[in-house]
Amino acid sequence: MKKILVIAPYQYLPYFSGGQKLVAQFLDHLGRATDLTVISVSDNDASIIKPYKHLAWLKKKSFSRYFDVSLTSKITGLINKEKFDAIIWEHPYYAWLAGTIKRRTGIKTILHIHNIEYQRFRSMGKWWWPILKIYEQRAFHIADEILFISPDDKKFAIEKWGIKEEKCVEIAFGVEISKYPDDRDSSKKAVQTIHQISANERILLFNGLLDYKPNLDALFAILKEINPIMLNYPDFKYKIIICGKRLPAGLNELREYADKNIIYAGFVPDIEMYFKAADLFLNPVQSGGGIKTKMVEAIAFGTTVISTETGAIGIRREICGKKLIVIQDNAWNDFALAIIKNVDNAGMTPAVYYEHYYWGSIVRKIL
Repeated sequence: MKKILVIAPYQYLPYFSGGQKLVAQFLDHLGRATDLTVISVSDNDASIIKPYKHLAWLKKKSFSRYFDVSLTSKITGLINKEKFDAIIWEHPYYAWLAGTIKRRTGIKTILHIHNIEYQRFRSMGKWWWPILKIYEQRAFHIADEILFISPDDKKFAIEKWGIKEEKCVEIAFGVEISKYPDDRDSSKKAVQTIHQISANERILLFNGLLDYKPNLDALFAILKEINPIMLNYPDFKYKIIICGKRLPAGLNELREYADKNIIYAGFVPDIEMYFKAADLFLNPVQSGGGIKTKMVEAIAFGTTVISTETGAIGIRREICGKKLIVIQDNAWNDFALAIIKNVDNAGMTPAVYYEHYYWGSIVRKIL
């Protein structure tokens, strides 16, 4: 059995965002297949962790944790003692430490890349993105292997930054479901009951951490661009359910939109039930890098996705079948009409989709 060390630089348990969920589920499945130790922050709920050892060595909720020089000797000592086969760094933020540890121990060094980070922060208007670009590029050259969840990010690293193709591996963002679900009908009835939705009303879903700018911008696109167009089609009966934490207080839980077919559900403990209940998942994302994890999950749970071009970045469109409809960015009239046209798209998600995106398959590929 392989012996692996992972550095996860932020709280991921319990998870509320797609990035946290990625780390949590990846480590859970990796821990089932390896002798795994994870170094992270004390904010994690250790009681949730079952298949691996968790060491709370990183400073919590402080940017200074990325400059903690004491980690050098602690991690070096742990590697020399435990004889790990490899170390995996989540994100490129510890590039300086990864390079130091590699020089001192010779351990195989792997980066797990969720996005090209500087591109994500540039799209969000952060002034310091050029500094991150230089630092991130350095991290890529330090690594012996890089795990990409987006084929577009892998292509960028090879073509733009000169990273050797043989050390770039596409592993995808995983899902915990390995086949098309058989409980979509019961899930739909449950959600209809919870929110008093009539049987003749279609369920449209949007989900995400709502204080994250790309998600908040997408929500505004639904409220102010897409939904007003759909209201002009009175024969189309629907409700849009908005799920997610941290909606800005100024939006007053979307009460002013309650008479416009908008339901604000907030954080729901069983988001999988909502994915399976939805007739369509809406993904009008216009910024932010990397793959949109909620879109990957929606298709896995059998729901057709209407997405912008930006929102569809990173997904393997060729294995989605008819479950992904992509509309040009900012073409909101086309987006709204695509919703009406495709709401009866009840075809099954292709089996090849699960072969690519199921966590069990991903971990086997890594090993």
